[in-house]
Amino acid sequence: MTIVDKHFTATGFIVRQKEVLLLHHQKLNMWLPFGGHLEAGEDPVQALLREAKEETGFDVEIVADVLDLQGPFPKVLPSPETILLEKIEDHHFHIDLIYFVRIVGGSQRISITEHTEQRWFSADDLTNGDIAEDVKRLGLLAIEKLS
Repeated sequence: MTIVDKHFTATGFIVRQKEVLLLHHQKLNMWLPFGGHLEAGEDPVQALLREAKEETGFDVEIVADVLDLQGPFPKVLPSPETILLEKIEDHHFHIDLIYFVRIVGGSQRISITEHTEQRWFSADDLTNGDIAEDVKRLGLLAIEKLS
């Protein structure tokens, strides 16, 4: 029996002035939005906010509808824009919760241990660039929804 390893991750598309921020990932050699694994004890929102600060320097807020329930629990978390099942290796997958976010603070910086470059991409840049199809489509949707 083959064991399949699946990890939860949270990914965010930051939109500012009709552009989306992508990071050039050192290990994968491709343009990606920020994101990463949920750490022990984190919910997806906590992981997303932590990853945004670590990888971009920005404090962000999720742009999503949230059901209003009274009381502290159950706590309603913002719904992801979508959820992707991503094949990383033959028996390693990510269940990736994708969010659209906007900047609320901080200042841009790069995580040099993970990325070689950061760049703001317009819709034209995404369409004409060497960007993975899922990143391109979600980036375009994020720009459309948040602009």
